[in-house]
Amino acid sequence: MPEMPASIQREMSDLPALLDQATAAGDLLESSRANIDLLLAGAASPVAEAAVRELAGAGEWQELNDRFYKTLAFGTGGLRGRTIGRVVTEVEKGAGGPNERPEHPCVGTATMNFFNVSRAVRGLIAGAKGAVPEGRKPKLVFAHDTRHFSRDFAEFCAKVCADLGCDAYLFEDARSTPQLSFAIRELRADAGVVLTASHNPPHDNGFKAYFNDGAQIVEPHASAIISQVNAIDSEVYEPVPEGERGSVTILGEEMDRRYMDRLKSLLMQPSLLEGGSAKVVFTNIHGTGGHITVPMLRELGFEVLTVPEQDVRDGRFPTVASPNPENAAALEMAVALAEKEGAQIVIGTDPDSDRMGVVARDSKGEMRLLTGNQIGSLMAWYRGMAAFEVGWLNDTTRARALFVKTFVTTELQTAIAAKFGLGVVNTLTGFKYIAAKLKKYEDAIPEDKKGGDYRSLDEDTTRKLRLEYSRFFLFGGEESYGYLGCDFVRDKDANGAAVMFAEVAAYAKSVGTTLPDLLDSIYDEFGYHEERGKAMVMEGADGAAKIQALAKSYSVNPPTELDGAAVERMRDFSTQDLFDEEGDQLPKEGMIFVDLADGRSFAVRPSGTEPKIKFYLFGKAAPGGSLAERKAEVGAALDSLWTAIEADAQSRMA
Repeated sequence: MPEMPASIQREMSDLPALLDQATAAGDLLESSRANIDLLLAGAASPVAEAAVRELAGAGEWQELNDRFYKTLAFGTGGLRGRTIGRVVTEVEKGAGGPNERPEHPCVGTATMNFFNVSRAVRGLIAGAKGAVPEGRKPKLVFAHDTRHFSRDFAEFCAKVCADLGCDAYLFEDARSTPQLSFAIRELRADAGVVLTASHNPPHDNGFKAYFNDGAQIVEPHASAIISQVNAIDSEVYEPVPEGERGSVTILGEEMDRRYMDRLKSLLMQPSLLEGGSAKVVFTNIHGTGGHITVPMLRELGFEVLTVPEQDVRDGRFPTVASPNPENAAALEMAVALAEKEGAQIVIGTDPDSDRMGVVARDSKGEMRLLTGNQIGSLMAWYRGMAAFEVGWLNDTTRARALFVKTFVTTELQTAIAAKFGLGVVNTLTGFKYIAAKLKKYEDAIPEDKKGGDYRSLDEDTTRKLRLEYSRFFLFGGEESYGYLGCDFVRDKDANGAAVMFAEVAAYAKSVGTTLPDLLDSIYDEFGYHEERGKAMVMEGADGAAKIQALAKSYSVNPPTELDGAAVERMRDFSTQDLFDEEGDQLPKEGMIFVDLADGRSFAVRPSGTEPKIKFYLFGKAAPGGSLAERKAEVGAALDSLWTAIEADAQSRMA
C-alpha cells in the first residue's frame, strides 16, 4: 500500500471532508461516496470505518471505488462478489483466520461481507414468511463450501433465521450445492441458501438462494424477494421475542445417506458395473465433491484413487491457479496420478461440486480432456439409447421424453434426441431455467395421482406419472460442465453426474471401446460438432461499465457480416419476444445469438457471476469422409471466427 502523505495524515480526523475532497477531484465516484455513508450507517462490523479510513488515508481511491461503486444487488442468482479485497487493510487482516485468510471480510457495499449477507438472508426470510400459511414457522436450509468465510456466513445466516422466528437446518460441515437442493426437497423446507462462489477465484464468495422446490429462485417469487432484499440498507436487525424464535438443527450423515441412496436410481443398467469396473482418479480440488462422490463410486464397484494434496479442504485452492475442472491445469495432478497408476478416467469437481470435468484415456493410451459439451453429449447419447434397452421408453412413450439444455449448449444433443425420437427444449443460460421446466412437468401431473406427496415417490413411479400425464426429463445440461439426470435435485449435480458418467464408462468397457473413441463414433453418426468458449475479463467498476457497453452495442449496432460470412439470423434475447419449443415465452436476458450463412454461429452474453463477457462459438461438419479432416476443417473455421469476433469487439469498445 502506498505510504500515507503527511498532508492526508493531518486530514484523517475528518473522514467526510477527505472523501468529499476526493469526490470533487474525480478520484472517488459519487456513487462510491454515497455508498460509503450507507455502509458506515448500517454496518455492525467493528472494522468498517477503520478500513475506509485506512484506504482513504493511503489514497487507494480505485480500491474504494471497486468496493463501493454499487450496492451488491440481490438478483435471481443471489449475491456474488469479493470477500477479500485487492488491497487488504491492516484492520481487516486483524489476527488472521483459517488458511491464511484475513480475520474480517472485505468492507464494502459491492463486496461479500456480513453487511450484504445480512440483507440477503433477511430478505429471503421475509419472502419465505410471505409464502407459508399464517402460524407456521418457515423452514430454511443452509449449506456452504470450503471458501474463505463460507462457514462463518452459513452459521450467521442460521442464527439470523432463528432470531427472526424461522427454523434453520445447517449442514455440520462443507457440503455440495446439489445436496442443498436435495435437502430442501427432502425436508419440505420453504427456502435455502448455499454459501459459495462455485469455481470463482479464492477471493470471491457468494450467496446462492433457493425456493421451496429446491431450485434457484425464479418468477413469480423472484421479484418479491429481490425487492425485499434491496430495500434493506442495514446489517442490524431486531430479533423477535424469545418465545417466538426458531431452532437450529444440524444436518449430517443421515441426510448424506438419503442423498446417496437416491443417487443410485440414476443407474439405468447396474449390471454393467458388476464384476469390476474402471480405475478412476478423483479430485475435488480442495472442495466438497469427495464427501459424496468418492464413497458413492466405491459403493458402485469402482477403484477410486484421490489426489492427497487436493483432498485437503482449503479456500486458497493452493495447488491450482483456478479451481475450475474445465481447465486442464486444474486436473494436472490428477492426470499425473492416473498415468502413474494406469487409471482410465480422471474426474474433477469444482469447490461446491455442481460442475464436473473429465479426462479419459483413449485407445492409444493417451489421456484426453473432454469439454462440457462432449461430456454431456456422451451421457445424453447413452441415456437416450439405454432408455429403450431397459424399457423406460418405447415407441408409444418416446414423444413424452426429452432433453432440456441451454441455447449455448451443443446442437449435437439436438441431433441425438432426433435420432431417438425425443424432444428437446432450449432454455436461457442458468440451471434455474432447466429446474423451472422440471417444476412445470411435476405440476402438470394431477394431484390425485401423486399420492399426496410427490417427493416421497420413487423415481420409477414419478417417471411413469410424467410419461402418462406430463413430460419425462431424461437428461439436461449446459456447456459449462453442469449436468442433471433426475427429478429429486433441482440444480446441476456433479455427484450425480459422476454416477451417470461412470455408467457410460462401464458401457464403453463392455463393448470394448474407450470413452474418447465412443465419442468419435457418435461424431461419425451425427456429424462433427465443435464448440469454443471464450471470454474477455474486465474487473472493477470500470470493467463492469465496459462489459455492459459492449454487450449493448450488439443490440444497437447488430453485425451484418463477420469473417466473410453474412449474418443469416440474429436473436436478441434482450429486446425480442422469443419463445421456447413448448411455446413458453423466454424472460428477457442480455444475450445475442448470431447464425452465419456458412453454418457457423456465435453467442455473446455478460456473465452473471464473474467480471467477464462470454462468447460461445459453434461449428459443425456433416457425417461422411475422414473424421480427422472434418475436425481440422471445423477447428480452423472457429479459429478464424474468433479472430474476427475479437477484432469486431475491440472496434466496438473503441
